[in-house]
Amino acid sequence: MNPRFDFTIHATDGKARTGTIRMQRGEIRTPAFMPVGTAATVKAMKPEAVREAGADIILGNTYHLMLRPGAERVAKLGGLHKFMNWHRPILTDSGGYQVMSLSDLRKLTEQGVEFRSHIDGSKHMLTPERSMEIQRLLGSDIVMAFDECPRADQSRDVIAQSMEMSMRWAKRSRDGFDSGEEHASRSALFGIQQGALDEELRGISAQKLTEIGFDGYAIGGLAVGEGQEAMFATLDFAPGQLPQDRPRYLMGVGKPDDLVGAVERGVDMFDCVLPSRSGRNGQAFTWNGPLNLRNARFAEDQEPLDSRCKCPTCGTYTRAYLHHLVKSGEILGAMLMTEHNIGFYQQLMQAMRDAIGAGDFASFASDFRREYFSKE
Repeated sequence: MNPRFDFTIHATDGKARTGTIRMQRGEIRTPAFMPVGTAATVKAMKPEAVREAGADIILGNTYHLMLRPGAERVAKLGGLHKFMNWHRPILTDSGGYQVMSLSDLRKLTEQGVEFRSHIDGSKHMLTPERSMEIQRLLGSDIVMAFDECPRADQSRDVIAQSMEMSMRWAKRSRDGFDSGEEHASRSALFGIQQGALDEELRGISAQKLTEIGFDGYAIGGLAVGEGQEAMFATLDFAPGQLPQDRPRYLMGVGKPDDLVGAVERGVDMFDCVLPSRSGRNGQAFTWNGPLNLRNARFAEDQEPLDSRCKCPTCGTYTRAYLHHLVKSGEILGAMLMTEHNIGFYQQLMQAMRDAIGAGDFASFASDFRREYFSKE
């Protein structure tokens, strides 16, 4: 029987590190990028294609799935893995971030968050305990603690109060997770560090989370509008405040250069809607930077999106054809562009794992930035 959760670090190069998470549904190579399957699908891609692109794990969204089709219904149908035909690990977020973004539709208390559905206006209450129950019903492999994500531009007192409440919610999440003995015996629980851009508050958060004890630790409250410079400044200290022998997950990040910079600073896991959302909107990520396929200069370009990319799109279709599909609003354009972007992100993660293993990550990062910002 595979372990419930085991994390092995294979190599380090500066702060960057590569390793393997082992779970009952499979291994996750780190640094890892998790494609986002918000509503039980990575938009415009079959699950089989997501796996073929190199993804070891995907992310599901508690908030969206609890509203539609409903966690109880997913459980009745055999769980999220069977429901969407993805039989490798799934990480589910707690729903907290989505609820917090509904500023006009929610009421926050110590108990949790009362909110109205953006779909039909129905009223719901999401608490740490209910979040754990929903993620158990979905059959999540990596469960995220319920937290609040305050804006970084709020006062320090407001951020401190929010962080302290998130830590109380973290303990309630831990207790709620442990009460589901069967699910807890095969799944993992991650805590979420908060504190915005404040080193002292993040240190307090990390200490409280460590005292509670989690399988892994996420860095929350970044990539919410603070800008890359501020995010990197926070990542200069935040990962080091967390236990060194556990995975560190930077939530909601990001652009390819964000990933490289965060791995340099010791982050192991990422998720972001950017590669799929950008693909649907005609933007392709390449080793020489992003390309807007709506641009007329691609109308007769017979080159692949990226000559170095190994994805099926680059091996089969030209920029001219993709330009035509995007401009015409054809569904196939969204599919092929997403396939490329997800594939490119996975190739980037593999390249970083290889560079760390070879002890050559600083050179890789320098070369990557020079090429990525070359303005093809």
